[in-house]
Amino acid sequence: MASYDFDLFTIGAGSGGVAASRRAAAYGARVAICEGSKVGGTCVIRGCVPKKLLVYGGQFRDAFEDAVGYGWDATIPEFHWGKLLDAKDREIDRLNRIYIGMLEKAGVTLFEGFGRLIDRHTVEVAGRRYTARTILIAVGGHPVGPDLPGFEHAISSNEALDLKELPKRMVIVGGGYIAVEFAGIFNALGVDVTMMIRSGDLLNGFDDDIRQALAQEMTKRGITILTGVKLDRLEKLDDGYCVVTRSGERYPTELVFAATGRVPNTRNLGLEEVGIVMDAKGGVKVDSWSRTNIDNIYAVGDVTNRVALTPVAIAEGRSFVETMYNDNPMEVDYSNIPTAVFSSPPIGTVGLTEAQARQICGEIDVYKSAFRPMKNTISGRDERTLMKLVVDRKSDRVMGAHMLGPDSPEIVQGLAIAMNCGATKRQFDRTIGLHPSAAEEFVTMRDKAPDPTQQQAAE
Repeated sequence: MASYDFDLFTIGAGSGGVAASRRAAAYGARVAICEGSKVGGTCVIRGCVPKKLLVYGGQFRDAFEDAVGYGWDATIPEFHWGKLLDAKDREIDRLNRIYIGMLEKAGVTLFEGFGRLIDRHTVEVAGRRYTARTILIAVGGHPVGPDLPGFEHAISSNEALDLKELPKRMVIVGGGYIAVEFAGIFNALGVDVTMMIRSGDLLNGFDDDIRQALAQEMTKRGITILTGVKLDRLEKLDDGYCVVTRSGERYPTELVFAATGRVPNTRNLGLEEVGIVMDAKGGVKVDSWSRTNIDNIYAVGDVTNRVALTPVAIAEGRSFVETMYNDNPMEVDYSNIPTAVFSSPPIGTVGLTEAQARQICGEIDVYKSAFRPMKNTISGRDERTLMKLVVDRKSDRVMGAHMLGPDSPEIVQGLAIAMNCGATKRQFDRTIGLHPSAAEEFVTMRDKAPDPTQQQAAE
């Protein structure tokens, strides 16, 4: 029987890798983990957490403006970008130390350095090799920009979190959630933001009503949204940059932020040499148990190109450990995963969009409520909330819940529990609302929205 240095070796100390390693160690496994950057991964170090701290920083502008309507003799004070970055960095350093401490407390051996597979049981880190019975790949992904001339000068979400100073003007290329969130951040902090989207509208894949309503609210805030833009190149100028389209239009700006997607961190990892099968986008192919085609090598998180969300990576890591080290076979259920976009205003969504529900369920009922939040009635802010339920007509089951407006991520998390329990519209209706709140709208919507399919048939 072969002898190994460790029972489990995890490559990548992000959310999924740390969660899996700690739990495996708790079940008695000898576990090692390696990380070439700061422990904590994309979400904690250069993603969700620092981004949301910047979102909070930008929201104070609204608070100062709204305070006047509530009787405060308020003026918008001077903002210091450097102070916000320093505060953000201190918090990230604190979280990094916490993650390292959690690994130490769990008895996980941490190796600093990028890991690389030598064979199916061997990992090399900083020139030294370690063997393990099982290997878990949890290296996440990284941002990529357009493959066009000059775009090596554009920044990504990594650099956006550490800008030396704020530009006066910025072009953001892309319309996904990263583009939308950073557009809101920089707009709130006084930057003139233009978004350029290749096709369609914002947030492709989200419910159409929600994404269209968000575009309206972002436009009200002064963000310019250009759709159908076919880029040709990025030119570097003496005083900034110029985005040039295929039709010859030129957009001079101080800074260009490419938010056009992320790809798995699988380069130089030794996967091909070991024989691990990859997908067309460079992700590690796995089965429903997170197992690769090599039976002792597993992968979780963004590197697998399944659902690129931090809580999903954690769930995948924990399910892998329950199956491998606790005799508790567990697969991740990818239905009804709640998602938030920390835009301005924010989005919370869970379940099927209206378009998806029509395709999957056939006959559906849609309920919508659009209103001005109570806080805005006195502040005078011209911003509206939109809430929407998508219901399977035959079973009465709520198949989708979508919200654009303040506190929507907090509200939708609770709805996700109900939907995972199979809640019906009748059960929503029987629930007494919490008044006065925006959340009560989800249990008071009675009137069905017109069915566009029936209207088209009538025409």
